[in-house]
Amino acid sequence: MGWGKITFFPQAVKFLYPFPANSISLGMRPIIWLAIAAISLSAITTFAQKKPTQEIDYIYPAGGVPGTTFSAVIGGQKLAGINDFAIYLDDHFIGGMNSKDEKLLDAELNKIQEKTKRGEKLTAADHARIEIIKQKLKQFDRNNAKKKNNNINNKFVSVQLTLPANLTPGDHALRVKTPNGFSAPFKFCVGLIPETTKGYWVTPPKKPKDGQVKLPPPYEAAVKLPATINGQSAPAGHDRYRFWAQKGKHLIIAVAARDLIPYLADAVPGWFEAMLVIYDAQGKEVATAERYRFRPDPVLHFEVPADGNYTVEIHDSLYRGREDFIYRLTIAELPFVTSVFPLGGKKGEKTPITLTGWNLAVKQLTLDNSAADTGISVVPGSFYNAVPFAVDDLPESFEREPNDSRDTAQAVTLPILINGHIGKPEEQDVYQFEGRAGQLVVAEVFARRLDSPLDSLVRLTDIDGKQLALNDDFDDKGAGLETHHADSYLTATLPAAGKYFIHITDTQSKGGPDYAYRLRISDPRPDFALRVVPSSIDMRAGKSAPLEVYALRRDGFTNAIDLTLKDAPKGFSLSSGRIGENQDKAKVTLNAPSEPSSKPINLVLTGQATVAGHSLEHKAIPAQDMMQAFFYRHLAPAKELSVMVSGNARPGRKK
Repeated sequence: MGWGKITFFPQAVKFLYPFPANSISLGMRPIIWLAIAAISLSAITTFAQKKPTQEIDYIYPAGGVPGTTFSAVIGGQKLAGINDFAIYLDDHFIGGMNSKDEKLLDAELNKIQEKTKRGEKLTAADHARIEIIKQKLKQFDRNNAKKKNNNINNKFVSVQLTLPANLTPGDHALRVKTPNGFSAPFKFCVGLIPETTKGYWVTPPKKPKDGQVKLPPPYEAAVKLPATINGQSAPAGHDRYRFWAQKGKHLIIAVAARDLIPYLADAVPGWFEAMLVIYDAQGKEVATAERYRFRPDPVLHFEVPADGNYTVEIHDSLYRGREDFIYRLTIAELPFVTSVFPLGGKKGEKTPITLTGWNLAVKQLTLDNSAADTGISVVPGSFYNAVPFAVDDLPESFEREPNDSRDTAQAVTLPILINGHIGKPEEQDVYQFEGRAGQLVVAEVFARRLDSPLDSLVRLTDIDGKQLALNDDFDDKGAGLETHHADSYLTATLPAAGKYFIHITDTQSKGGPDYAYRLRISDPRPDFALRVVPSSIDMRAGKSAPLEVYALRRDGFTNAIDLTLKDAPKGFSLSSGRIGENQDKAKVTLNAPSEPSSKPINLVLTGQATVAGHSLEHKAIPAQDMMQAFFYRHLAPAKELSVMVSGNARPGRKK
C-alpha cells in the first residue's frame, strides 16, 4: 500500500470505513476523504524518503502445516505483471515461477496436446504429466489475478506453496524475490493443528444510487475441532464458524491478526482490531472478547457449559475490512500461560518458576540460566503463547510483605533486582535503601515488556517524604511492537546521604496475582542495543547497498560503537562501520561478493564499545521501519538480516 498518489486515499477510506449495524449514509465521506488526504499529504512530505522496494502487504493464508501444498495469494507493491518470482520461507524455497521454466512447461504441454490433434491416443503417463504441468503453471495465475482487481491491493500473485515436512512449528519469515527486489519479511505461522481457509474475498459492497450500502450477509461455515481457520474480514463483515464441543472441555479460542500485520500505514488505530463473540445453539451470547489484556488480539478461555453446537463470530471492532485484514483463528484445547513468576532470574543460576494458565500439564519449572545471555528470552515448552523471561547479572531478591508503606518498607542493598507483585487493587510496594550524597540512582521496571498487565508508576522520595522523581511511562524504542510503553524508568541524583524510598504501584490502581514486576534499583549501567534497517537486502553481485544502524543508548551511554560483520560468508564486507559518540544512528555500506547466491544468506552485524575499561558487544537486531496510522513510526524487529545476491556486476560500473 503505497504513498504514490493522493487519489489512493479516498479509495482506501471507502473500503476501511466503519459501517454501522445495518447501513451507512455516504454524505459525509467527501469530508472524511479530505481529512485523510490532508494527513496523508503531510505523511508523504515527512516520511517518503526511501526508494520503495519489493513489498508484501499480506499473504493469505498466513500459515500452514508442514508437508502440505496449498494455494495462496501474496499481495503487495510492484507485483502485477511480473514473470519471475521466488517465495522463500526463511531460506527454504517454497514456491514461485521462472519465466524460462514457464515457457518450457507451456511447450511441453502443447507437444503432448498435439498428439490428440493428430489422432494419437494419450497414455496414462501423458495424462499424469498434463496434470503435473497444469499444477505447476498455477504457480502464477495471471488471468485469475486480473479478475481480483478491486483498486486497493490490486497487485498480487496467486501461488502454490509447498511447506517442507521438517519445518518446526512457530513463526517463520516469508520473503518474495522478484526482478523488482527482495521483500521485507512477512510473518508466516507454522502449526500442527488441521487448517481450513475461507475463500479469498475480492468484492466490496457496491455504492447504490440511493446512497445506502447493503451489507453483505455473514459468512458461515462449520469446522471440526481442533482447527485453525484462516480468514479475511470484508467491510462490515461477520465471519461465523460453527463447531460441536463437549461439556467440560477447556477451549482456547485465540485470534492472530495484529500479530500477523503489526502496523497498517493507512488505517486507524493502525491494525485490524478483531473482536470475538461466542453464541450457543439458541443464538444466546455466552462470551465475548475484544482484547486479551493489553494485546489487541483477543483470546478466550471457554469452558464448555454443555454438549452441543456453538458459533464463534469474528469481525473488526469498527466493522472495517479489506484484503489485508487477515486473521488466523485457533479453536482447540491448548496449553496457554497467563502468568509466570518470577518474571526473570540471575545469569549463571537456576530459577524455579510457577506457571499459571489453562490446560497446563506442568505448573512448576526450573530454568537453567547457566549458559543464558542477559536479556529477554522465552520459557521453553509447547505452549500456545510465547512466555517471555528476563535474565540479568545483578543480585536478585523477592518482595516481602508487608511493604505497602514507608513504615513497613522493605530494606534492600543496591544494586538489586526485586521480583514482586502488585497483589491487589490500589496497593503499592515500598523499598528503602541507603544512598550517598551525589549518587546517581536508576529505578527501572520490567513488567509490560514481560507480558505482565501492570501499568507501573514509580516514585523516589526522601526521609521526609519529599518526592524527588516520578515516572509513569518510559518510551523504550527497542520494544518496536509496543504502542503503549507502560514500564517506568527514572533517574535522580541524591542530594544527601541517608535513607530513600522507591514506591511502585499500578497507574490505574489495578492489581492481582498476575501483576508481577522486576524492579531494578542501581547505579547507572551504561549500555546499548542496536537495530539495523532494512532486514531484507537485494544486491547485485560485486555491488554495494546502504544500511542504517540505530544505537539505542541506555543509562547515559555516550561512547562510540564499532560495527562489524560476524562470521560473514566470503566476499561480504562492511564499510564506514562506526556510530560516533553521542550519535543515535549511522549509515554504513554493505559490499556483496562477486558471485550471486542461489538462496537468501543470513548475516550477523555486531557492535563493540568500551565502558570504564570493560568491553561490550551486542548483536544488531534486524528491523523494519514501519508506519502506523499515517504518522507514527516503529522499528519492528525481524528474526534475520537476510541478503539476496543476484546477477553479476555490470562491467565499467562503480560499486
